[in-house]
Amino acid sequence: MTPPAAGVAPVEYAVAVDRYLAEADLRPESRRVYRISLAGWAWPLVGKLPPTGRGRRQASPPIVPLAILDRAGTELLLADAVTYRMRHAEARTVNRELSSLRSAVSWWLRHQWITADPTVKLRQLAIERARVAPLTQAQRAALFGLPTGLREQAFWHLLADGGIAAEAALALDADAIDAEHRRVRPRAAHGVIAVSAETGELLSWLLAGRRHGPLFLTDRRAPAGARRDDVCPLTGRGRMSYRRAAEIFTEHTRPLDPAGRGWTLHQLRRPGPGGQIPEPAAISNAV
Repeated sequence: MTPPAAGVAPVEYAVAVDRYLAEADLRPESRRVYRISLAGWAWPLVGKLPPTGRGRRQASPPIVPLAILDRAGTELLLADAVTYRMRHAEARTVNRELSSLRSAVSWWLRHQWITADPTVKLRQLAIERARVAPLTQAQRAALFGLPTGLREQAFWHLLADGGIAAEAALALDADAIDAEHRRVRPRAAHGVIAVSAETGELLSWLLAGRRHGPLFLTDRRAPAGARRDDVCPLTGRGRMSYRRAAEIFTEHTRPLDPAGRGWTLHQLRRPGPGGQIPEPAAISNAV
């Protein structure tokens, strides 16, 4: 079978990433996630450790020849990178990043830009389904005492006393909040959720007169092509994604966790029957 035309094979990995994303059938937000994930693999491809936390998004990746993917031993570099990444991210995040790389490698193989698949021996990581303990009162007090922004504190308080999943909270719009009467009406719920006076006050400050658009906004303007429902009509900023919210939470709570890994958002939810915290739902286009 003749591969689809995609022009002459690029020399650099970053250019190959650009060409792949330009042709991929992805939403703008998903394309941005793929770009971040694929850029993150550049460091291990040349035997370097990638930056972690917020610095990973802001750092400039090294220049990597695309031909490195055909070099013997590259699969070992990637396997070591997965092990290292697991120390700084949840299995779900690492699996998403692996899927991004596999998709790009498959596309490059079809266009005969490379001849080997260095990801072939990499396996999706098993996701631990064991019971996860909710945060204790002392842990919550330490969390709410962190010097974080208004958005984070409002979001965390809402999860802690509203019994609402992080995904559902991030899907809320400004018109779902009745801060005066301390009530929240999620999209898919029948009835309302009551919140504490402190949470109601935080939500009121967060809204600051806004009546439309997403409740929890990103720090920057939404990318071109974002869904209208996911953009604030006043500021042009986009809806906060689950992925970014989870990263922020883990980053801020890592110093509070004796294990040094940080906590997960669903540990803030009220325990279900038997004291178990429900597992979060999978998010296909989380950013």
